[in-house]
Amino acid sequence: MAATGLAMYTEVQPRRMDELVEDYAPLVKRIANHLLARLPASVQVDDLIQSGMVGLLEAARNYDGSKGASFETYASIRIRGAMLDEIRKGDWVPRSVHRKNREVSEAIKQIENRTGRDAKDHDIAEYLGISLNEYYTVLKDAAGGRLFSFEELLGEGESVTEGIGSGIKGPLEGLQKNNFQDNLASAIKKLPEREQLVLALYYDEELNLKEIGQVLGVSESRVSQIHSQAALRLRTRLTDWQSA
Repeated sequence: MAATGLAMYTEVQPRRMDELVEDYAPLVKRIANHLLARLPASVQVDDLIQSGMVGLLEAARNYDGSKGASFETYASIRIRGAMLDEIRKGDWVPRSVHRKNREVSEAIKQIENRTGRDAKDHDIAEYLGISLNEYYTVLKDAAGGRLFSFEELLGEGESVTEGIGSGIKGPLEGLQKNNFQDNLASAIKKLPEREQLVLALYYDEELNLKEIGQVLGVSESRVSQIHSQAALRLRTRLTDWQSA
């Protein structure tokens, strides 16, 4: 009897998976297009969909209805996670961009330590010995990198600050992660008001850069600059927290 039940299960399970994949394939496309609007132009929607389908297959294979979450909720998390994993594998940013990002972070740190106030655009440009327009070009380049992955800091699988909060092992791991998230929230609250607003509209309200620009009455490129500067400022402040 048990053997018969097992045989029936193995016959039904593949068919159930096929049905789930077919039914929820449109969900993969919706999530891919939603993410695409928030990512650099070098990311292709087909690549997101392909990795998302892998996540959907894993969700169909591992879903346990007794846990309480609906399949759509569970699958959405796995699909999005698979897409973000794929994005993180490809670092399309030249080394020079990473170097300039570090220089901006260091400039922000030095200026704020010296003045006791938020470093402004012209302060940073002057410290770096470049024009304001050149500084904005640096921020534009930064926006094409991994700075979109802000949510990794919130424990959702995405790093504005590469390496921050990683490598925490041992029995205090959970406590340290909670402390890190608390410090992240505190650091965001201490950002300049416009940077806070851009992050809130982008991550909480899920508006794209163009929509945020309409809200603020500035260009899409200016929103991108503000977003990048906020991320680099957070990198500086969270690095200080980690080394404390």
